[in-house]
Amino acid sequence: MQPWGILLCAVTALLLGGLQLLGVFRRRRPHEPPLDKGTVPWLGHLLAFRKNSSELLEKMQRKHGDVFTVLIGGHYFTYVMDPFCFGAIMKESRSKLDFTTYATELVRRVFGYNPIDATEGIILASSRKHLMGDGLTVMMQATMESFQRLMCFSLRPGEEKPDWQEDSLFHYCYNIVFRAGYLALYGSEPHQGADGKEKAHEVDRIHSNRLFHEFRKYDRLFPRLAYAMLPPKDKMEAERLKRFFWNMLSVKKRQQKDNVSGWIDDQDRFMAEHGVSEGMRDRFMFVLLWASQGNTGPTAFWLLLYLMKHPEAMKAVRDEVEKVLKKSGQEAGPGSPPVDITKDMLNQTPLLDSALEETLRLVAAPILIRAVLQDISLKTSSGTEYTLRKGDRVALFPRLSVQMNPEIHPEPHKFQYDRFVNPDGTKKDFYKDGKRLKYFNMPWGAGVSICPGRFFAAAEMKLFVFLMLSHYDLELVDGEEEIPAIDVSRWGFGMMQPVRDVRFRYRLR
Repeated sequence: MQPWGILLCAVTALLLGGLQLLGVFRRRRPHEPPLDKGTVPWLGHLLAFRKNSSELLEKMQRKHGDVFTVLIGGHYFTYVMDPFCFGAIMKESRSKLDFTTYATELVRRVFGYNPIDATEGIILASSRKHLMGDGLTVMMQATMESFQRLMCFSLRPGEEKPDWQEDSLFHYCYNIVFRAGYLALYGSEPHQGADGKEKAHEVDRIHSNRLFHEFRKYDRLFPRLAYAMLPPKDKMEAERLKRFFWNMLSVKKRQQKDNVSGWIDDQDRFMAEHGVSEGMRDRFMFVLLWASQGNTGPTAFWLLLYLMKHPEAMKAVRDEVEKVLKKSGQEAGPGSPPVDITKDMLNQTPLLDSALEETLRLVAAPILIRAVLQDISLKTSSGTEYTLRKGDRVALFPRLSVQMNPEIHPEPHKFQYDRFVNPDGTKKDFYKDGKRLKYFNMPWGAGVSICPGRFFAAAEMKLFVFLMLSHYDLELVDGEEEIPAIDVSRWGFGMMQPVRDVRFRYRLR
């Protein structure tokens, strides 16, 4: 063959390969879901997805039905909106549907941590031991003590009742909840004697506040960092912040702390036993900080805001809190010590549970993704059977398919504090098309990838709200102010955040 012929063949092969990568030749096969590649090769619906994921997926569902495949940035995602299919996807063998591939890519890009094969097992084992059952009792007590160090709950003898204090609600909730969780998990300043104790607590307050402010800088960059869309200046800032947290959460720094939780200590020890370097273990600690504290503060904000905007809900939940407090023999008031809330007390709050669940329904928006490792069959509730193609990704967006579905939750955009509880205090069942649903609210994910720290996260938020309702009168500065809209750039990354903050007032009761 002549040289020009060889060159022509090479160019043709490269061109065809490029077109293949761009998705030009992708066609819907028999029994596969409807395929929507958009108008731009390779990009597909990427720009619309990043602009407003929920809006795009709602449009695709109206166009194609409950199961459809879309091209997003070179990857084909099959979105399943039929909640009766969720069980089959969650239970499918990991040899066919794998959730670690996408998670590994994200963790490496966002936190600089390279997971080892044992990472998932280490997290699960430690979480079962320390964030559930008896271990959760210990963690709740540590968190309770952290809240007491950070919040002013009592008056000194002779002091008059203070006036109203004003603050920004999102900042206040995120700040306090983050710092309390951080101190409970990562330890506190060591001290000796009574004088040393107060000095150590002051160091903890200053240190944790600084950490929070740096964490918020990183948190604001998180969505664009996850999508690899940061401009050069912001990318440099993200790298600076990563190094800051790798240092602040390092093995060396942690060895100087007292009261480091077993959850943190066990995972670090297991990582060391698996040969993970000290530097990579420092990075892993940043992963754990974001996973444990990146969503609880924002959720606490929404819950308190909804309660303040709905007086009947505030009264019902506060009455329940006061009843539980009285039953425990405690009283919150001038001259009284801070209340001590136990796990048993939090098990007696069905209305608070329901109000939290309702808040999560409204603001939790994770996207659950699995890599399709083999062609598999998926049968919908209508009887239609689809084939999911090897190499694609299957995804669930519960907020749209179940949490805001009016067939499952009437008036889905309305906050109903008792939506999840029956009059007798038992949990309510939910139905679609007359059939009982297993998955009707999925803020923590589901199946093998369900959040292992969900019980601790829920306890942390309930502790905070219980304390706020016990010790403070609360009100919005502007009672007529509308609830702020959700920041749509954060779809898919857990609990949503508001586009703006809200001013509120609080004072000791």
